[in-house]
Amino acid sequence: MQEPLLGAEGPDYDTFPEKATPSPEERTPIGAPQNKRVFLATFAAVLGNFSFGYALVYTSPVIPALERSLDPNLRLTKTQASWFGSVFTLGAAAGGLSAMVLNDLLGRKRSIMFSAVPSAAGYALMAGARGLWMLLLGRMLTGFAGGLTAACIPVYVSEIAPPGVRGALGATPQLMAVFGSLSLYALGLLLPWRWLAVAGEGPAVAMILLLSFMPSSPRFLLSKGRDAEAQWALAWLRGANADIRWEFQQIQDNVQRQSRRMSWAEARDPSMYRPIAIALLMRFLQQLTGITPILVYLQPIFNSAAVLLPPEDDAAIVGAVRLLSVLIAAFTMDLAGRKVLLFVSAATMFAANLTLGLYVSFGPKPLTPNSTVGLENVPFGGTEQPLVIPTSYITLVPLLATMFFIMGYAMGWGPITWLLMSEILPLQARGTASGLCVLVSWLTAFALTKSFLLVVTAFGLQVPFFFFAAVCLVNLLFTGCCVPETKGRSLEQIEAFFRTRRRSFLR
Repeated sequence: MQEPLLGAEGPDYDTFPEKATPSPEERTPIGAPQNKRVFLATFAAVLGNFSFGYALVYTSPVIPALERSLDPNLRLTKTQASWFGSVFTLGAAAGGLSAMVLNDLLGRKRSIMFSAVPSAAGYALMAGARGLWMLLLGRMLTGFAGGLTAACIPVYVSEIAPPGVRGALGATPQLMAVFGSLSLYALGLLLPWRWLAVAGEGPAVAMILLLSFMPSSPRFLLSKGRDAEAQWALAWLRGANADIRWEFQQIQDNVQRQSRRMSWAEARDPSMYRPIAIALLMRFLQQLTGITPILVYLQPIFNSAAVLLPPEDDAAIVGAVRLLSVLIAAFTMDLAGRKVLLFVSAATMFAANLTLGLYVSFGPKPLTPNSTVGLENVPFGGTEQPLVIPTSYITLVPLLATMFFIMGYAMGWGPITWLLMSEILPLQARGTASGLCVLVSWLTAFALTKSFLLVVTAFGLQVPFFFFAAVCLVNLLFTGCCVPETKGRSLEQIEAFFRTRRRSFLR
């Protein structure tokens, strides 16, 4: 049988032909009524990302509140605050590790539903916390749920989405995570910290209820030999009037070629290890841009800089900018392509991190110290900086630079990294490899989040920002050299692309 991308041999051979024969479902308009069910299934799944985004930044308003707590059992020291902020990433790493097994054992949908259990338990522990151990355990459980969903949801969405809207739908996990973070920032202005944990229960309950009515991934069902159920699932997702025969045949052929689990010998094949290596490096570099420590310690960072607005208002503004930026990425990803947005994203983050580092080094600092996460005693690069009350417009620089950083991240290296992971990983290793990517990502995030305060205390707040800026330059080079463009290609075409082993892989 001819493989999807293999044409006649010759000097003009093109791995991704510009005029590929469209499938029946690709000829269907994206906004057609028969495609609406796939949006419902996607929404049900990405409610897990809402919970993830909410839990990730839970510490931003809670740490300052607990540092002022009148209860000695809950009052946080600097060391305890750093653990409370960073232990989430350890839980997320464990969740990614478990996804390596659960993704292929339970399936994508049931693994996402399972994540609601540790999420609900974690929020319950934090809402009723009577000591530090309950806070840390609750934080770790919500992190575990976040790591599990981070590995399973992008795979589920990419496997149910038609190629014409896979870019837009692939951005929805990041979009909902951002919306979850923004909701936390907004509620943090209104609710005490215990009620913030109670509110976190809602999305997890809604997710498990909605997903119980959604189909599993047709590719997963075919891999388990449940062909009739897979055909029904694909028909449900595409609509009653859609002709799914061509798409189902392509998926079935691809699954049959990769029905066995990947062996070590196959893992040494470039068509296997190249996409896995690209996905792993993208997740590693994504975290090294500094996104997790900046989000986790957003209010404390603003507290340690001379800012014109209250830090809690700054955090809410940054959350709104992040949401808007992901919306822009969702609508442009299938038009501009993945690589263009990755270039723009890395360049924007570089400029923003460099600006933050320079401001911290040479700009004003607060007249009075703050009591947040140990940042208050850190000099901003020297002792000659003027002490000012933040009334000058120059004190808007930290807020504006952070807004641009978040905007750059949310337009490219945030959503596209997750999307590309789910697109380029070979089906034979997709469940295991996606879990491995999340494991690497969150172990990196833990190392950064835990060491952030140590570096700030030892060298100053400007040093992390200069390091993050340097990483963004590396991201620019990596995008140009190693990341393939996947816009408009089916998952089967992308796998065939890596099997060709041509130099066009680097373009």
